Amino acid sequence: MSTSRARPRTRLTREQSREQTRQRLMDAAQTLFMKKGFDASSVEDVAAAAGYTRGAFYSNFKDKAELLLALLKRDQGDIQQALQRIFDLQGSAQDIEARILTYYSTLYCENKCFLVWMQARLLATRDAKFRARLNALSKQTRADIAYFIDAFCARLGIRPIVPAAQLALGLMALCDGIQCFHASDPHVTNEMAENVLAAFFGAAVFGHRAGSLAERVAARVR
Repeated sequence: MSTSRARPRTRLTREQSREQTRQRLMDAAQTLFMKKGFDASSVEDVAAAAGYTRGAFYSNFKDKAELLLALLKRDQGDIQQALQRIFDLQGSAQDIEARILTYYSTLYCENKCFLVWMQARLLATRDAKFRARLNALSKQTRADIAYFIDAFCARLGIRPIVPAAQLALGLMALCDGIQCFHASDPHVTNEMAENVLAAFFGAAVFGHRAGSLAERVAARVR
């Protein structure tokens, strides 16, 4: 009779263990900041929610502001990776346009870090030191998006109506605004939000006339 033995757990390296702790603290903080707010969530709250002590928090972050910026940098990285995945996909120009349009038009409801960004911008109005750090991150975010706008346009053989850096700012501001309205106004439905984003993106980047998101995507995948 054979007996099965449980496989021994793989021991994490010191760096892996530290990164795991850091990510768990960030996950807990994101949930708390969205539920209670940045100001109402203490270091102790974050540590306890993640299953750690204050000491573990301060071993990874100088303070809540540094943790907040780490959350935003992680979100920035997620968006950059999503855009890169779309860019790396093979397909016709119509397929690529459809994927980009769908991604941008639904980002408002998929970006779980939106309220964290809003709280960071509010903090930046009161804290000059934090404002400088947030502005540096925002500048890098716009530069990353502008890079992909230029890359997509070059691949599709089109020219945006304004320089990519300005277009990136406009598209980010529009998406933020739609998320604000959608989160607080029940009259701003999913269909309305998606159609607004699709119409503006299509006109600014692809030079297409307004139309519903469904119509635009369907036209590109026929």
